[in-house]
Amino acid sequence: MSDPDVVVLRQTIHGAGASELAATIRERLPDLSVALAKTPAEERELIRTARVAVGLSIDEELLAVAEELELFACVFAGTGHLPRDLLDDHGVAVTNASGVHGPNIAEHVVGSMIAHARQFHRAYRQQSRREWRTYETTEVYGSTVAVVGLGAIGRAVVDRLESFDVETVGVRYSPEKGGPTDEVCGFDEFHEAVADAEYVVLACPLTETTRGLVDADALRTMRPDAVLVNIARGPVVDTDALVTELRNDRIRGAALDVTDPEPLPEDHPLWGLSNATITPHNAGHTPEYYERLAEILADNVARLKAGDELRNRVV
Repeated sequence: MSDPDVVVLRQTIHGAGASELAATIRERLPDLSVALAKTPAEERELIRTARVAVGLSIDEELLAVAEELELFACVFAGTGHLPRDLLDDHGVAVTNASGVHGPNIAEHVVGSMIAHARQFHRAYRQQSRREWRTYETTEVYGSTVAVVGLGAIGRAVVDRLESFDVETVGVRYSPEKGGPTDEVCGFDEFHEAVADAEYVVLACPLTETTRGLVDADALRTMRPDAVLVNIARGPVVDTDALVTELRNDRIRGAALDVTDPEPLPEDHPLWGLSNATITPHNAGHTPEYYERLAEILADNVARLKAGDELRNRVV
C-alpha cells in the first residue's frame, strides 16, 4: 500500500505489537486505507502521503518527508518527548491518548485502597504460612480521599469512589475551574488538602511543581492512618522520606505502582516493608488499550474531515 490514509508506525505497548493496533484501526475505519510500517524505510515511504500517523514518537527525519500529514496521534497520554514545536511549524496537529487509561487505573486505585483497608497483603502473608489469625481492618466507606490531579484518570477515580460515600478533595493547577470532587484546591494548598485524608491518591503528571511534592513535610502532615496511593510518577514522592515514615508507622501504608528509582532495585528497602504494596508500573495494563486508542482516532478522523476541534489536541 503506497498511498495510505493512515500509517501506523513501529511500536510495542504493554507487550502488544503495532500490527494489533493497525488491525483495530482498520475495523474502526473501514473506508480508509490503513498501512503498517514495519521498517524505518517503510515508515519514510508510507508517511509521505498519509494524512494521519499513529505512533509513540515522530522525529525530524520523518516530518521532513511527510508531505500531506495533518495529524500525529500519539499513543501515550504524555507528549513531552515529542518535538512539539517542530510539529507545529509543519502544521501538524498532535493528539494524545488521554482517557485510555481511566477505567483500568481507576480500578487499580480503588482496589489498592480496599486491599489496604481490608489488609489483604497481611492475609496473603499469613496464608503463605498457613496461619489462621484474625486482625483488625478498616473501611474505605465514609472516608476522606484526596485526589492529586484531576485529569482523565483523577476524574475516573473520583467517579468510581461515588458508591463508597466518601468525601473527596481534589488538587489541580487551576482550582477556579472546579472539578468532580467535593472541594478543589490548588497546589499551594496541597498540605491542607491531604491533612485530613485517609487516602491520598497521586494522579498528577511529573512537573517542576509536582517533583518531590510528597516530601518529609507532606508525609508528616498526613494522618497516621493515611494510605498513599501513587499511580502518577515515582519522583512525585521523596522515596527516602517515605521509607522512613513507613518504617516508623507514621502513616498506615503505601500502594506504589511507580517508584523512584524504577525499576526498583532488588535490595531496595521498600521491598521489605510490610505496610507497602508494590506493583511494577502495571496499573496501565489493559486488554482494551488499542480499542480505546482506535475509538479516539476514529472520532478525530471524523472531526478532521468536518473541520471540528480535535479531541485530546495538545498541539
